Amino acid sequence: MFVNFRRIRRCQCVQLMTTCLVLSVVMVCWEQLDNGVVSHVKSYSYRYLVNRFTYINKSLTIPREQARSFSNFRYLLDHPDKCANKDVLLLLFVKTSPENIERRNAIRSTWGNETYIQNELGVTVKVVFALGALQTKKDEPSWSKRSGVGFQEQLVHEDRLHGDLIQQDFLDSFHNLTLKLILQFHWMHSRCAHARFLMTADDDIFVHMPNLVSYLQDVSSRGISDFWIGRVHRGAPPIRSKDSKYYVPFEMYQWLSYPDYTAGAGYVVSGDVADKIYQATLTLNASIYIDDVFMGICANAIGVSPQEHVYFSGEGKAPYHLCIYDQMMTSHGHVEDIYDLWKAATHPQVKQRTSGLLGRLYCTAVKMSLLCKPYYFNTYPCKAAFL
Repeated sequence: MFVNFRRIRRCQCVQLMTTCLVLSVVMVCWEQLDNGVVSHVKSYSYRYLVNRFTYINKSLTIPREQARSFSNFRYLLDHPDKCANKDVLLLLFVKTSPENIERRNAIRSTWGNETYIQNELGVTVKVVFALGALQTKKDEPSWSKRSGVGFQEQLVHEDRLHGDLIQQDFLDSFHNLTLKLILQFHWMHSRCAHARFLMTADDDIFVHMPNLVSYLQDVSSRGISDFWIGRVHRGAPPIRSKDSKYYVPFEMYQWLSYPDYTAGAGYVVSGDVADKIYQATLTLNASIYIDDVFMGICANAIGVSPQEHVYFSGEGKAPYHLCIYDQMMTSHGHVEDIYDLWKAATHPQVKQRTSGLLGRLYCTAVKMSLLCKPYYFNTYPCKAAFL
């Protein structure tokens, strides 16, 4: 037997180079990888082994007078009779910023068109926009400055046309999103408490309203309570990196894990849960500015847990295909394409081509190819392909 030493040395050289390359990549990424892995290990250990979420409720409970500071803002724009004398299936709050006029108009013309919903779907859905205020001249959009008309006056004019802006006098900013969340639950409690469901959504989300209405009608007919659905985050750790938009200092939240919560891009709760969340906001410290996390804290205090719905996309954008549209609830990250998506998703051919045995088999194959990826993709999970 002859041994080819030259080939052996070549293989050893390749192995050495590969090892060096892998080690280099690991060394470059180690700090970020290490922080992420360690944070999640600590989080899940806290959640499943220690499970001291009861301490969160006790430590964040504050006197009602102090809690009132998070909700005691005057209304700049309001519509107290929006739901009066109507059987409201869904009150849908869209979180928006004052300058996002085009996004609001796109929603009014597509999935948030109340007239379409009433005439075509046969139910009452009230769509309103929650926003704060631009409180300094430098915050105003450039077109407002050029026009010589104050931006608040522009909002007043917009509201006269559409009657759907709910605005309070706090600075509209990322760090005040929790105030916007509290606004929604307090407004429902005082203005629309009889609505069967409440949905909160971002203004760059797409909602497949026919699918959602059909689903909520079924849930309502079964009398389900303690209902809360969306894209669920379980065992999520606080982000301690100061470079992150979602940085939370230890002084603000000292525990290793957040209670379960749903992605703030879009989720739905039943009316009874909405009322319980309202009650929780009356005694909890709302200084944590990540609104979906605060929602999880409130829900934990009242003993309500979120349920996963595979066709709520969370922060992800759903693939474009009629087999996806057939069961789609929400998709995130839509602005310019919202008109085309609305037209495609609600086209009659969607139901025609996805029904029957052949249609279902075809769509299962298509969804497997679109959703069952060998890497993490923050939209519908692989199991959605088989439902």
